[in-house]
Amino acid sequence: MTDLIDRLAAGDTLSDDEWRFLIEGDYKKQLLFHKADEIRRQHYGTDVYIRGLIEISSYCKNDCFYCGIRKSNAKAQRYRLTDEEICQCCDEGYRLGFRTFVLQGGEDGNDSAERIKKIVCAIKKSHPDCAVTLSLGERSRGDYEIWHWAGADRYLLRHETATRSHYEKIHPSYQRFDQRMECLRNLKEIGYQTGAGFMVGSPFQGTEELIADMRFLQAFQPHMVGIGPFIPHHDTPFAGYPAGSLERTLIMVALTRLTLPRALIPATTALGTIHLQGRELGLKAGANVVMPNLSPVQVRAQYSLYDNKAHSGQEAAEGLAALKESVAQAGYRIVESRGDAAEVE
Repeated sequence: MTDLIDRLAAGDTLSDDEWRFLIEGDYKKQLLFHKADEIRRQHYGTDVYIRGLIEISSYCKNDCFYCGIRKSNAKAQRYRLTDEEICQCCDEGYRLGFRTFVLQGGEDGNDSAERIKKIVCAIKKSHPDCAVTLSLGERSRGDYEIWHWAGADRYLLRHETATRSHYEKIHPSYQRFDQRMECLRNLKEIGYQTGAGFMVGSPFQGTEELIADMRFLQAFQPHMVGIGPFIPHHDTPFAGYPAGSLERTLIMVALTRLTLPRALIPATTALGTIHLQGRELGLKAGANVVMPNLSPVQVRAQYSLYDNKAHSGQEAAEGLAALKESVAQAGYRIVESRGDAAEVE
């Protein structure tokens, strides 16, 4: 068993049967988690990077079957932050010690390329020592280029699943698998620190789909990988499906760390939502990033991607002191840094 884990950590190519055993086999998972933690410590020590998450809009033109802010959800509460509100969030985050700001939102048709460019420029002017990450979905290559030229450093675009047939089961027909993959290629070619990622336990997902995700990550070599459990939302077509498991999600985090030893891997809000110690367990399985919420308090509950999404306490920027203590008790330390991936420092 340890030989197989060591081979993966050494960069060996595994067979489907070997991947299948690592994902669903009967063995002591702590061996896997320990090796993943060992690898992350080789590249990042005990450092944990904080990102200030600003959810700028809950409007979305897409209709992903799993998402609470899908356009067909008439019950969703919609909001858009103003440019001034976004910049104020960054100012407050900077005061608290954040040196990366993540602007995330639904694919809002109101967000022109020029508007996002203006916001990026304003943040960079006020905080030139900070990184700006965008997570605004699928856009044209031209939009991505404009934002990168304006100073955006990173872009997060989860691939969701690397299997075309699975992608088509969790999205409407007009959302195309090829388009998602083309956007990811464009982002990397333009020069962004590019993030991909997937849900664990989403409807119709089996071990074969997870193997395909790992092979995709091996080939694409993203700088960042966001992995979280599927959590259903009560106003979506997938409301009745079970949530992804904590253990399976931690396994995929650990396997991703061994596959991409220098990647930035968040212990996601979704992990903290399904288990009180989910964030800390994610760190012990190889994650090295946490993303407290910097959005205005009054809108946090409206960005409802899934049921019971955590947005207060240690998931909130104002709970940073408690988060630092919790991370320290797990054996790590939060640092005030841009927190670039090791290979691009």
